[in-house]
Amino acid sequence: MSSETSRRVAWSAAWRISLWGTLAFAIGTLTVFTFIHRFIANDIQRRNDAWLWGEVSLLGDVAERTPKDALYSQVVGEIAELVREEVPNKKRSLGNANDHVFFLQEGENRSLKLWIGAGPGETTLKAIQRSRILPDQPIDLTVEDIPIPFRVVSIRVEDGSRIYLGLSEEDQLRILSSMRLYFVLLWLVIVLFGFALMFSISRGLLRHVQTITDAASRIGRSDLTTRVPTTGRTDEVAHLALTLNNMLDRIESSMHQLHTITDSLAHDIRSPITAVRGKLEASLTARSIEEQADSIVSSIDVLDRLSQFLTDSLDVAEAKADALRLARSEVDLREAMVAMIDLYQPSLAEKDLTLNFHSTGPVKINADASLIHRMISNLFDNEVTHLPIGRSVTVDLRVEDSAIVSFEDDGPGFAPEIIEHLFESRTKGRDSSGHGLGLAFVDAVARAHGGSVAASNRPTGGARITISLPLAFDISGLAARAEITER
Repeated sequence: MSSETSRRVAWSAAWRISLWGTLAFAIGTLTVFTFIHRFIANDIQRRNDAWLWGEVSLLGDVAERTPKDALYSQVVGEIAELVREEVPNKKRSLGNANDHVFFLQEGENRSLKLWIGAGPGETTLKAIQRSRILPDQPIDLTVEDIPIPFRVVSIRVEDGSRIYLGLSEEDQLRILSSMRLYFVLLWLVIVLFGFALMFSISRGLLRHVQTITDAASRIGRSDLTTRVPTTGRTDEVAHLALTLNNMLDRIESSMHQLHTITDSLAHDIRSPITAVRGKLEASLTARSIEEQADSIVSSIDVLDRLSQFLTDSLDVAEAKADALRLARSEVDLREAMVAMIDLYQPSLAEKDLTLNFHSTGPVKINADASLIHRMISNLFDNEVTHLPIGRSVTVDLRVEDSAIVSFEDDGPGFAPEIIEHLFESRTKGRDSSGHGLGLAFVDAVARAHGGSVAASNRPTGGARITISLPLAFDISGLAARAEITER
């Protein structure tokens, strides 16, 4: 049923596209032909009018120069016969060629003075007298019992008579009729061929779109591994298929991360919640206020760590799904680093850790200040938590093509089995009591800001973590390197 519906939809769309396209083409070609037809008709009429004016002027000149005697009609008539032999269109249908031209001279008393043509001249004279033929103005004249009109011009002779010369429009109408017939036949062939071609092309494109639609409709909620078919072409339909597949990749990745994080959260928060419950139940049976307060404080501490764990987990998941919301502003990394050093100085001193901070001066980036502070805080937490007593940490802030922050220590370094997975969630060493989210969060924040993170073990011992973040603007010169040693 679905495939039948798909075929009907594809056929319907292909028909609509083809019909509208063909209709637009047909109207356009008809409009062009109308202008061409009018241009040719006007050109033929202009040529005929020019011939008529030339010949009627010649006949008028002959009539004026010929003596008005017994030979007048014979001389003018012979000249008129010669004129009739010189009609502009030589091709003739059945019948006498001279039937296409007439010569008529009207006397001063509006009587027929001289007639040369087919049929009786009185009928033509009556038609002329019914029409207003202005000097220097050709007209179309219809004569009784003759279905085809004549193109007629007139000229006045000095004796008061008028000479009329008429040319049948049969040849003009025949040429235009043949042209219309040929055009209609050619127009029908081109329109039908164009419709078939457009229908074939649109149906092929829509068939591929329907294939994509069918494949997308088969992708269920529990099966996100199927992809829509692609082709080797580079047209818009192929780009649509690639875009849909990229979207499905992101959806599959997001769903996988959602399942992973929900499973991990369900597993990781079970123990803290159980511990909090136990401590709160213990506080209810506490014998003294001090014991009760200790249980409550301990529960609050567990809840704070649980809240931080949930926040970091969600941030890491959002960042990996490219959905981390950033409130960007201009941040001076050097100021942020100095503030963190002041904050962690007591913790460093408690473990007798030496901190060396090197900076090239202010380093401005366009970033979310709270996330940058949390990222730096995670790095310092990592050093304080995992470095043995009496070791040293070197923090270097410099500007290259981007802002570079590096943390180096002389501790044991990263364990070989985790060094390739440091920035993945839940990655931690065997002796670690954390959740394995610290460096994953650092990587997530850096990538969310368009930067990157790299980690390695130093050749001389210890660990190195390097963060690269885009600068807020280009810095033309570097300040003299200032070295600050914190202990």
